Amino acid sequence: MRTLPLGRFDSRPTPPLDTLIGSGLDARQFTDLSTLSDESLVVSNARFYVRTTSPQIPREPWVVRMGGQVRRPLELPLETLRALVRPAGVNLLECAGNTDPANFGLISAAAWSGVPVAALLDRVTPLSGPWRIRVTGVDHPQSSRSSVAGAAWVFSRDELERSGAFLATEMNGVPLPPDHGSPVRLVVPGWYGCACIKWVSQVELVSNDVPATSQMGEFAARTHQQGAPALARDFEPAVIDLAATPIRVEQWIVNGRLTYRVIGIMWGGAKPTSALTIRFKYNQPFVPVDQVALPTSTATWSLWSHSWRPESPGRYQVVLRASDPTIRTRRLDIFWYTRDVEIDEV
Repeated sequence: MRTLPLGRFDSRPTPPLDTLIGSGLDARQFTDLSTLSDESLVVSNARFYVRTTSPQIPREPWVVRMGGQVRRPLELPLETLRALVRPAGVNLLECAGNTDPANFGLISAAAWSGVPVAALLDRVTPLSGPWRIRVTGVDHPQSSRSSVAGAAWVFSRDELERSGAFLATEMNGVPLPPDHGSPVRLVVPGWYGCACIKWVSQVELVSNDVPATSQMGEFAARTHQQGAPALARDFEPAVIDLAATPIRVEQWIVNGRLTYRVIGIMWGGAKPTSALTIRFKYNQPFVPVDQVALPTSTATWSLWSHSWRPESPGRYQVVLRASDPTIRTRRLDIFWYTRDVEIDEV
């Protein structure tokens, strides 16, 4: 068996994989997805993607402050949070800037443990009037060439509860590493990583007409907003639509003939589906993917595979889409995750 590399649309160099480059707001670590298998769908902490490395964290004992429009503010020391921690299952995070060809690989899945945000909100009494929840984390104080300073996102309580959001303190069975939000990180299953605030220090109840945060403004386009809403309440949930991409192409000899097997991942969406189709040339029809099991959850990714015999050598594009028109697939619709492969023998 031979594995063929997947390419990109242009000649820009591929960044190194599983290697941290840069620092602060300009840091990146791209996960090598080609090694994923049924036995290795959970990514180790060392290989999990990084979008921003840890800022200067205060040395005093960590406290998450719950305040804002509440009758009595509350301080939750780390020891109190740890006593409430429970397993939260395997959840995938994807950076909203996980684009091809520049940044693909800013996506990973890990097993998390934490405290449901809804349980913490029950510990405070809101003042009257409609309100929202702003989660704020410690951040680097200045902007960079690639990002805006400020780490906060505003949610409705319904958004946090329906997603099963939790404050994570453990990742793959150990305390959170510094670059992944130690000691406390918000995880919002099914939402882009920009909403999953790291180094959480405050959870506040704020007015319903609170302005959007700088982080929300920065990621408005990348989370498919209509423009850049001025008010947080006008932001659509930053959810991940159904998405899929190939991660490797294997060359096999079956019954004396060359056959190619495309292996890929599928993730996101409002509900599990196996309605996945594939094509390799723009003038060819989409056909059902050979092997795509119905996932048990949309919180993480699953594998699919497709056997293929190209008609001739050349460069092909692996394009995926859903066969069910009721499923929203905004990124697949614009060929966001399309990959190229060069076939040199048939």
